[in-house]
This record gives sequence, C-alpha cells and structure tokens, in this order.
Amino acid sequence: MKSDIILSGVGGQGIISIAAAIGEAALINDLHMKQAEVHGMSQRGGAVQSTLRVSSKPIASDLIAYGAADMILSVEPMESLRYLNYLKPEGWLITNAVPFVNIDDYPNIETIYAEIRKIKNHVIIDADEIAGKVATKRASNMVMLGAATLFIDIPLESVKEGIRQIFGKKGEAMTQSNIDAMLAGREAAELYMKQNR
Repeated sequence: MKSDIILSGVGGQGIISIAAAIGEAALINDLHMKQAEVHGMSQRGGAVQSTLRVSSKPIASDLIAYGAADMILSVEPMESLRYLNYLKPEGWLITNAVPFVNIDDYPNIETIYAEIRKIKNHVIIDADEIAGKVATKRASNMVMLGAATLFIDIPLESVKEGIRQIFGKKGEAMTQSNIDAMLAGREAAELYMKQNR
C-alpha cells in the first residue's frame, strides 16, 4: 500500500487537520507515514500546502517527486491547479468547488473548473454547502477528507478514529459533527463519480 498525497488550500481552511486525521488513521493500521508542510503566508488567506506519504513499507523522504503524487486534495479550487505537475497521469484531483477569493484578479471560476475537468480522474464537490447541511461550514475540510477516503487504502473506521483522536478533546458533539461531515463528503464524491462517468 502506498499513497502520496498533496494537500492544498489557504490558511484557515484546515489543511493540517486533514493531514492529522489521515496520519492518525495510518498509525492505527501500523503504516509508515511522513509529512511536510509549507505554510507560506499561512495566516488566513495565504497559500498552505502539505505533503503526506503513507506506505506499508518504510519511507525515506517526505518529499513527493514531480509526476509521482497519487492525489491532490484541495480545499480551494485554484490552489488545486498549482500542483498539477506533481500528479501521476492516473492520479486523482479532488477539490472543493468553492473559491476563496483573496486576490483582485482571481480567475473566472468556470475557467478553473474547465482546467480541473481536463484531469481524467477528478472530483469537484461543494464542500462548504455539504458541511453547512450536516455540521458547520467550518467542517468543509472534513468533507474533503471524506471525498478522499474513496481513493486512500485505509479503512473508513480508522479514518473515523483518526478524527476522534484529533477532535476528541473538543467534546463528543464536535467530534461527531466532523465524522458526519467526513461521511457526507465521501457520499458526495461517490455521487459525483456516478454522475460524471
């Protein structure tokens, strides 16, 4: 088993929580894991990127080579395009549909969607809307995590436990709402794939 994942978004969108949940789930399954973070201007609105490598075999480096990523998981659509040169031809690009418009010349969103759709394996879901229906909009990162679970070889129960590990101190209600958001994201990704075959 091996998954090389690039997580992208902007500051305040919970990229690091996604990485932590996957990391906890990997450890539960005795998998090897390495992670590196590039915060840049990581205050709210600045670019944030994290590499996450999970494998059943030892991992020498936390870096992912060009053309070697199994997945780009993005909480912001324009940020997903920034790392396309890392994605394998058969890799998955999974992104939130909702832009975080933090610059005056933010590109037309339909142009961004058109570029994403050029990727053979892609999923675009409105994580903000989904999160708002089952939890709060702040849980959109967990919605995106749920979408990614379809393509990561880690049991779903382990991902739930990973969420419990990172949110458990905040109480059962918050923990469960994040699990609900994750499950809703998985369901939305399944529906997207059925509708876009």
